[in-house]
Amino acid sequence: MAVYRPPHIPSSEITPKDVWLNRRSILKSAAALGATTLAAPLAACGQEAATGTSFTTDEPITPYQDVTGYNNFYEFGLQKTDPARHSGDFNPRPWTIEVDGLVNNPRTFDIDELIASQMIEERIYRMRCVEAWSMVIPWNGFPLSALLNQVEPLSSAKYVAFETVVRPEEMPGQRGFFQPLPWPYREGLRLDEAMHPLTILSTGVFGETLPNQNGAPVRLVVPWKYGFKGIKSIVKITLTEQEPPSTWNVSAPSEYGFYANVNPDVPHPRWSQATERRIGTGGFFGADRRETLMFNGYADEVADMYADMDLTRYF
Repeated sequence: MAVYRPPHIPSSEITPKDVWLNRRSILKSAAALGATTLAAPLAACGQEAATGTSFTTDEPITPYQDVTGYNNFYEFGLQKTDPARHSGDFNPRPWTIEVDGLVNNPRTFDIDELIASQMIEERIYRMRCVEAWSMVIPWNGFPLSALLNQVEPLSSAKYVAFETVVRPEEMPGQRGFFQPLPWPYREGLRLDEAMHPLTILSTGVFGETLPNQNGAPVRLVVPWKYGFKGIKSIVKITLTEQEPPSTWNVSAPSEYGFYANVNPDVPHPRWSQATERRIGTGGFFGADRRETLMFNGYADEVADMYADMDLTRYF
């Protein structure tokens, strides 16, 4: 099987990352000069002014080499550097996502047709890992709700279940005698969480095709939840009436709840969640350490979904 490679683009045509990261200040300066034609591109990128939802942040973006080189993706190994080192043989094309369950219109989507038919937006999100580290990542993707609306969920649907690919011949973490987790990796959201405008299916990062180690060709991004909710390399989505199993909740229920909402007041049994280490700000020992924000700083947008819940029990 031929390994998929993104189309070759001459280096002379690629915008340098420092210019990309500085584009917001450039756009603001242009706007100040009366460049009203920028309004449409800004709206297409999902800016707060256009949508009323926080799809961006003024916090410094985590360097590209950290975003793509420091990952949890156990299908490629247990160490943070394993996904980047061991995912070169993974082939993310061709790729389809089957969507079924409690829907009027079950479908199988081709990822490239999906990308072509959707308006890919830029979302700069704070992302928080349960191991007390965090990043700020510029994702490219589209709202999960856009896909779910096409299959027309039934009124009986309460949850959305996700399943990742199983390819031990391409994913070294899925083969061998010792298996750290049961495969396929599974995750789930409540339907209202899945339909929330902050929730996206990401197909890229830093304006580029999503690298294998980051979950190519499509992964879930839910910025107010811990990172293990961000299931990667998704092949199946099923709408259900009952809460679906999620891999970490099944494997270690006392440590990993189904909801996985970032909550500094609920410590992990083996470490505190009250503070976090921001990757890319000075190395392991010199990294910026800061207080963890409730719902990862997205409380204004999502807290109402959990207003009647005991978050020390439903963690």
